[in-house]
Amino acid sequence: MPITIGLISDTHGLLRASAMHALEGVELILHAGDVGSRDILIELRALAPVQAVYGNVDDQHMPELEAHRWVSLDGWQIHVSHGHEVGRPGPELLIPRYPDADIHVFGHTHRALVHREAGKLVVNPGAAGPRRFDVVPSVARLTLAPGQADVEIVTLD
Repeated sequence: MPITIGLISDTHGLLRASAMHALEGVELILHAGDVGSRDILIELRALAPVQAVYGNVDDQHMPELEAHRWVSLDGWQIHVSHGHEVGRPGPELLIPRYPDADIHVFGHTHRALVHREAGKLVVNPGAAGPRRFDVVPSVARLTLAPGQADVEIVTLD
């Protein structure tokens, strides 16, 4: 049976109602940093269990946040980090930095991205918080089944 995971990043203290709606029905939520407030995690936990990492604007000492998360589900190895640890994150830096990951989830750039390369999947769900730059807010839904990982970027209003 497939597992659906909600991916969210860069909330910066704002959790839109449209983000909550987009993540309804997921079995797990992975927050890729720049959470902005513990309240965001509490609200997300109303939908599903949450695993979160800290971003460059978060308090690194908040107990719910770690620098990195490794999640193993249905044979998939998922690595979650904000991405700022590699400078300007992207597939070309994350794949070699974390070679054991099948799926890389990151944030920081505020730009949604789905990239497949050599059996690896790299996903940035985009920024779900305050609108910045010329970016439309978004989250992602990751569906895992044996041997198959599908991602849908969901734009927010």
